[in-house]
Amino acid sequence: MLYQFSKNFFISKVILNYKFYNPFFISLPYLNDILELKSPKLINMLKVDSFNLSSKAIRLNNVVNDIVGIKSNKFDKKYKNNTYDQSSLETKKIKNKFIKKNRKTSNNLGSEDIFLDNNDNLFDHKSLNLSLLKSTKSNKKKEKSKVKLLNNYNTLNLNSSLEEQKTMNSLDDISKDIYINIPLTIQELSSKLNIPEAEIITYLFVKKGISVTINQSIDVSIASEIASSYKFNVLKEEEKNYKNFKNIKQSINSSVYKELQRAPIITILGHVDHGKTTLLDSILKTNFAQKEYGGITQSISGYEIETFNNNKLYKLVFLDTPGHEAFKSMRIRGVEVTDLILLVVAADDGLKPQTIEAIEYINQMNLFYIVVINKIDKKDVNIDRIKKDLLKYNIISNECGGDSNIIEVSALNNQNIDILLSEICLFTDKANLLSNPEKLAYGTILEACLDKKQGSLANVLVQNGTLKLGDIIVADNIYGKVKSITNTKNEKINFCSASSIVQILCFSSVPQAGILFKVVYDEKEAKQYCLSYNNSYHNSKDTILKSLNSRVTLSNNNNIKKLKLIIKTNTQGSLEAILNLLSNIGQEKVHINIIFANFGNISSSDIELAIATNSMIIGFSINLTSKINQIIKKNSIIFQNFNVIYKLFDYIKSVMLDLVDPEYTKSLIGRAIVQTVFNVNKGLVAGCLVYEGKITKFSYIYVYRNNSIVYEGLITSLKHIKDDVEEVISKNECGLMCDYNLWEALDKIDVYELVLKEKLL
Repeated sequence: MLYQFSKNFFISKVILNYKFYNPFFISLPYLNDILELKSPKLINMLKVDSFNLSSKAIRLNNVVNDIVGIKSNKFDKKYKNNTYDQSSLETKKIKNKFIKKNRKTSNNLGSEDIFLDNNDNLFDHKSLNLSLLKSTKSNKKKEKSKVKLLNNYNTLNLNSSLEEQKTMNSLDDISKDIYINIPLTIQELSSKLNIPEAEIITYLFVKKGISVTINQSIDVSIASEIASSYKFNVLKEEEKNYKNFKNIKQSINSSVYKELQRAPIITILGHVDHGKTTLLDSILKTNFAQKEYGGITQSISGYEIETFNNNKLYKLVFLDTPGHEAFKSMRIRGVEVTDLILLVVAADDGLKPQTIEAIEYINQMNLFYIVVINKIDKKDVNIDRIKKDLLKYNIISNECGGDSNIIEVSALNNQNIDILLSEICLFTDKANLLSNPEKLAYGTILEACLDKKQGSLANVLVQNGTLKLGDIIVADNIYGKVKSITNTKNEKINFCSASSIVQILCFSSVPQAGILFKVVYDEKEAKQYCLSYNNSYHNSKDTILKSLNSRVTLSNNNNIKKLKLIIKTNTQGSLEAILNLLSNIGQEKVHINIIFANFGNISSSDIELAIATNSMIIGFSINLTSKINQIIKKNSIIFQNFNVIYKLFDYIKSVMLDLVDPEYTKSLIGRAIVQTVFNVNKGLVAGCLVYEGKITKFSYIYVYRNNSIVYEGLITSLKHIKDDVEEVISKNECGLMCDYNLWEALDKIDVYELVLKEKLL
């Protein structure tokens, strides 16, 4: 039997022995670290002094007997205590006190009412056998928490106190590596650092003089500074990507049964307009480049090809990634699933920011790669200079004694493409990439969108196993049954194997792009997985929206102007890229306030929201119905639809600049002195002599009297004799007027020309 006496301590087992060897004798022997009480109910009849027991021991036995509640028998009736006996009354008081204590609070470790002190040394918690620990009966609401408490208790080190152990456990749970790349709310930062919100708010107020609430966002620099002050290691972008990449690879490789060879996943990386899609067209014999808006790739796309090399058929899977800086998350997604990288460098342009970004991924993640120098057919190209620049990043060609494969091609003229394909096939043979087709499929969601006819669609890469119609898929906290599978040729299929890029109709809601998915055996397992899902993944869209709408900076201004936007895009990846791009715009003078942002076509509810909030609507690669177009025109809503991301960016930036108040620089162009003051119908006129430079109409003046400025403002009227003039040069007299009527003789005037400054955000 298990009896619970205090909050955090359990007496493992109380053995009640009813062998009455002597009714006037009681012993408390140790039996395998278990407390055995013989004839416990006789303790109230004993003379305590003769046994030299402490009062604590008597209380212990009284409490034990009362809690156990042994059913009375003939022996109990025979030796029943007098109800008016003082010791019995004391026992009842202790019992009632103990029960009330248990009702109000749960058990308390090391209660003085239970354990003897060191001098009494009857027993202590170190002498208990933890293997006999059990939980007491509790109500259903507390059952799970008590079981968890008991399991945690079994793991405690008895050589240290409970409080010390709890402190150690809490410290171990905190990871000192933290990654901050976007503005966070105080609540989100508190959750990341495991530090109370009030402490962070106090830190900002005392150290920075910034007053914030828990729902306000702070810049990356401020959040990183707070994390560093609490001795956290703030990771850089590449360090975070490398850790995530290792975790994903380990989780995948740990469950792969190497049986059959699979096709390699080849990701094409490089700077914008370096010919990545043209290279892919040359390999696939297609014409994707001419179909792209603006001549740039704006989504991650997958393609499959079969090619012969050395009389052997090879299947190759290509991922085409955008080169524009806004699509960094898509490039990272492609890097995390790739087996081989084709790093495309334009021979006439050299290494650019996104090229260097790709090289950093290669070096930090130890990826296999082939450098493809494209556009060698152009004039005035310097390939040796590109190879020299690559040496700075430890990329040395085979010709120079290195281990890097550098191939020079012309995608437009189809030059050396066969050599490139041959090298890819050679890599496939060496890499020996394997998969098990009988396993349940798993992989990565590359892109997701909401189709108005079909519903939620997801473009996925199957990395292992076989995906079939009817399979149940889970991805984070959502699941669904596969209703349709479409391959890269837009053909409906019933199943697909590893290294396949397909579009599936499965989920009831749109999943987050970039997360892993897996097939489970049944719906019950899927529900259990979703219930146990830990929502540690931050939805990037929601996080960026918070940062844009409630950002706190070191130079925060409450009177700042705001640009209200409603954004609708074709896919989730496009929305993510646009929000990332907008978050990089300086907002010290104008804040971007995104009222609503989602993917899908514009609906009537979006129009109503725009009218109610006086917002403009921005669309990206969406189709506008005639009905919606009429409503927009009828209500005079500002609407712009773009197909190229940098044009959208330029438009938003220009609108923000229009909201910025003009700023001027002052350039001294002349000086004058007041000789007399005339009174006319419109006011007072200062008769001046220009003794240096010139005075122009609408110039800015400073009026000095006794070396102190008494007025500054614009000239509204300038006359020479009786004629209105635009300027008066040196050694001439003039009369000028402004909104100042306290002129005095001998006032000195400095004249400045206002030059409009370039507007900046």
